[in-house]
Amino acid sequence: MYEFDMEYGDIIGVDEAGRGPLAGPVVAAAVKVKKYVKEFDMINDSKKLSEKKREFLFDFIIENCHVGVGIISEKDIDKYNILNATFMGMRKAIEDIVEEGACFENALIDGNHKIREYEGSQIPVVKGDGKSLAIAAASIIAKVTRDRLMMKYDEKYPGYGFAKHKGYGTKQHREAILENGSCPCHRQSFLGKILKPTLF
Repeated sequence: MYEFDMEYGDIIGVDEAGRGPLAGPVVAAAVKVKKYVKEFDMINDSKKLSEKKREFLFDFIIENCHVGVGIISEKDIDKYNILNATFMGMRKAIEDIVEEGACFENALIDGNHKIREYEGSQIPVVKGDGKSLAIAAASIIAKVTRDRLMMKYDEKYPGYGFAKHKGYGTKQHREAILENGSCPCHRQSFLGKILKPTLF
C-alpha cells in the first residue's frame, strides 16, 4: 500500500467513518505518514480489522504520522444531509492536518467522489483503504475516534446499546428506538421509516 502512495508524490490520505448509522456524528480523518514503522504492515481497511487491532494501530499512527480530524454532529447531518456533512468533515480534517504542519501536493480520497468546495489537488481512489497506506490509516483514525465518541454516548444515553452497535441500525438499536423514542444524538432525518406510523 505504501508503494501505491509513492506513485502520487507527497500525499495525504482522507477517509471517513459513520455515514450510515442512525446516531452519532460522521468523522473524517486525514493522514500523512512521517515515518514508516513495521507496525504499519498490519494496517488495512479499518472494517477488516478487529476493534483491538484498530486501537493498537491508532497509537502508532498518531505517533508516526501527521493527523487531522473533522467531526460533524448529527444536528449538522440533519441540516446539510449526510453527503454534504461528510465533505464538511473531510475539509475540516484537511484544515486540521495543515494546522498541524503537514505539507502535501495531493489528497487521496477514499471512494469515487471528489470533496466538494475543496480547491486543492485531490484524487478519488475507489476502495482506497485497501490500496493506500495513508487512506487506510485515515480510516482507522476516523473509526476509532468515532467509536470512542459513541462509547461516551452510551454512558450519557443508556438503553440504546451504543457501545455495542456504535449507532448503526441493528435490530437491537431499532427496537430500542421504538421502545424509548429517539435521543438527542440520533439523526432525525434517518429515523423516518422507523418512527413513521404503519398504515394498514
